[in-house]
Amino acid sequence: MRIGVLSLHGDFAEHLSTLRGLRLGSQNAADPVTVVEVRLPQQLESLDGIVIPGGESTTIGKLMVDYKLLDPLRARIQAGLAVFGTCAGAILLARDLGGSTQPRLGVMDLSIRRNAYGRQIHSFETEVEVPEIGGPPIRAVFIRAPAIVGCGPTVRILASLPNGSIVAARQGRLLATAFHPELSGDDRMHRYFLSIAGQPAAGSRAA
Repeated sequence: MRIGVLSLHGDFAEHLSTLRGLRLGSQNAADPVTVVEVRLPQQLESLDGIVIPGGESTTIGKLMVDYKLLDPLRARIQAGLAVFGTCAGAILLARDLGGSTQPRLGVMDLSIRRNAYGRQIHSFETEVEVPEIGGPPIRAVFIRAPAIVGCGPTVRILASLPNGSIVAARQGRLLATAFHPELSGDDRMHRYFLSIAGQPAAGSRAA
């Protein structure tokens, strides 16, 4: 399995470290995981999945345009490439940003409100139950986090805060979190993404 991490801006180094540190047990010998940095269109070739990290979503979107990555990546996703977007990455996946025209992939049937919890000083951590991955709650880190305020009929909600705000969702081979799992020291969300990426794509379109 070959997993890329979009490495133009943001906390891509933390995702690379988390993925490279995984121990996959019995899966490791049969299907070893190679983790690569992605900055150019040709680096999308042969990927089974890609992680889009947190950071500044408008900056990442503009850089994807500058590096001619936006359209090729969208095409790969529509052809079945698995994607994990965290925080800004979730924003870039969403179809609806409340009228914003910022460059984005727009492949996941989500409505997202940017900076929903306030500015940098309002960042916080909390425990989040994610039944799909099992085990105890995840320590979720929210930094200028977006909120998922609406989901299409094919989107499955994976986690919400006590106030009902959606913070994790999945649509087929697309996974999005409003928080930063790469900063918590808990690799279960990344393991869950690898399980998605390791499954055959059904049909020609991911979303």
